Amino acid sequence: MQSVHSPQAPLAIGPYAQAIRSGNLLFCSGQTPLHPESMTLQGTTIEEQTQRVLQNLELVLEAAGVNRKSIVKTTVFLKNFADFDRMNAVYAAFFGEHRPARSTVEVSRLPKDALVEIECVAEVG
Repeated sequence: MQSVHSPQAPLAIGPYAQAIRSGNLLFCSGQTPLHPESMTLQGTTIEEQTQRVLQNLELVLEAAGVNRKSIVKTTVFLKNFADFDRMNAVYAAFFGEHRPARSTVEVSRLPKDALVEIECVAEVG
């Protein structure tokens, strides 16, 4: 196993790695909408926060030498499932024609009271 760290992505806010590579798989820890420099939540709407989360994930993927098209599975954690359609629109625009497998669940609370968190598994060449 190999730990992956992107200095451009937000620092982990706990005792975990941004991502772990094991064989040809990359397991990315959940990203919240933290701004990488200020470590404060970016955006007040689900659309703004989803965009920041996906940007943060992409920074971690790039540190491992892959991109969003390498993602095979995501898990989306929503504070309020009523935000699903608006989150989904941003998510769909981000991925374009690429459609990884996905689970979406509602949770009672997320770190720093974020509206969304997304983790992923990607294939590394």
